[in-house]
Formats: sequence, structure tokens, C-alpha cells
Amino acid sequence: MTGKNATPVTVIGLGSMGTALAEAFIKAGHSTTVWNRTPAKAAPLVAMGARQAEAVEDAVAASPLIITCLTTFDDTRLALRPAAASLHGRALVTLNSGSPDGARQTATWAIGHGARFLAGAVKNVPSAVGAPDTLLYYSGDKTVFDEFEATLKVLGGDTVHLGDDSDLAALYEMAVGAMLLPALVGFFQGAAAVQARGLEVSTMVRFAGKWLDMIKSLLPIYANEIDSGDYTDAASSVNLFLAGAAHDADLTKETNVDTAWLAPLNDLVVRAAQAGHGDHSISALTEVLRKPA
Repeated sequence: MTGKNATPVTVIGLGSMGTALAEAFIKAGHSTTVWNRTPAKAAPLVAMGARQAEAVEDAVAASPLIITCLTTFDDTRLALRPAAASLHGRALVTLNSGSPDGARQTATWAIGHGARFLAGAVKNVPSAVGAPDTLLYYSGDKTVFDEFEATLKVLGGDTVHLGDDSDLAALYEMAVGAMLLPALVGFFQGAAAVQARGLEVSTMVRFAGKWLDMIKSLLPIYANEIDSGDYTDAASSVNLFLAGAAHDADLTKETNVDTAWLAPLNDLVVRAAQAGHGDHSISALTEVLRKPA
């Protein structure tokens, strides 16, 4: 869908991700209107061929498809409030972080103003926007997804509709996103430990990547264990992780690297063992997470 047949699009919010979204639409031949609270951020996009709206009301009125890329659902509603009357009959797609409740509130607000609503999430970095394997998932009004699917695929070839509930994309965003910070901090701890020996962090990258590949291969196994509630086939048991936790203090002593961030994670392992899951798969931690201390 390019040129005369391309759907006009408005992008509201021009941070690094919003700018990447607008660039993808421009490059694909869509008439693209942009708006940002700080107007100067639109200059590079205007140079590429975007139209800059002076007011958010003008930005909303310019296109049948409105893409917002602001920080939170609250920020989205606040930015769109002056243009609420212009939302009637238009498709509003939010691509921001936030809780399922925030998505439901925004859906109610948008639909109350006559908009058709779709919440979404970009599961990659800005530089990956537009790539064939970049994942975006959406939830909400399926008719919006069906009508604009070809346009939305400009942002990433792996484009999925999760269901009609407006909060599903936010739920999956938080469920999947929960893995990010622990994984990164684990890498950063390893980096600090390697540097403590006078070695370059780059020397561990290949091995860390292999480790992440191994973890990825285990996810379907753990998902099946959790869905079935059967944790008895324990290739990696709770007790095995419990024994490994004892080494954290040794690493701190040897490298002077702070491992205290692992204490709450190790506490989950202890609680799982105390609940009778010692010989069960480490995926049994899910049962402990369902019952906060």
C-alpha cells in the first residue's frame, strides 16, 4: 500500500520510538502528519516529507488513523484532551507503556468520544521499526485491526491481534517485559565481575548470548509445566538453584561486586523449597508468585 492508495496517518509523540514510527510511514509512502509538544522535534520528519500540525486538534483531524506514542496512558489522554471532539469516527491506536487498567480507562475514554480503539506495543527498539521480523501486538476493536492491518505492518512484519479485550496488549507487554530488567542486571553483574579481573566485557558477550539461547529453548517446557501444574520432571530443580544461591556471597567477596539485588529472587527459591517444591522444577516458583509473602 503506497502512494495514492496509502492510508493517511497521524503520529502523536515524537520521542525516539515515535520518530521511528513516523519515519516508517513516510518511507512507505503514507501521507504522515506529526505533532509533538516540543515542535522542534518534528523538523527532521518534515524534511523527510511529513506535515507538521501546529495543534493536536489539527493533527487528529488530518487522518483517519491516529497513532500515539507517549510514555503512559495518562500522558496519552492528557495530550489528546484538547482534540477529544475530533476523535469521533477515527481509529486511535496507542503504542505506549502502562498497566491493563490504564488501557481499559483509555479505551473507555476514547470510545466515549466516538473513537474506535486499539492498544498496542512495540516489542523491539526504535531502530528495528519497519523490519520484517519486528513484533507488534494489538488488542481491542478487531475491525480497526482488520481495516488498517496493512498500514500497521509497515511498523513491523510480525503484527498480531491478541483479542477484543482492550487491555490484552498491556497485559502481555508487562508479562513479557518483566523479564528485561532481571536479565540485563544479570549481564551487568557479570560485566562488573569480569572487569574486576581486568578483562574486557566484550569477551563474555558470545557466552551470554548462548546462555540466553538456552533459556529461550526452555520457555516452552516451563510454559507446559505451569499450564499443567505438573512440576515433577525437574531437569533444573528448586534445590539446585537453592544451592547455587550460596555462591553469591563468595562472588561479592572476591570481586567486590554488589549481588544484593539477587536477595529477593533467592527468597522466592527459599519459599518454594519451604512450600514443598524442593525437588520440583524451578518453574514451580510460579506457585509462590501467586501467593505473595
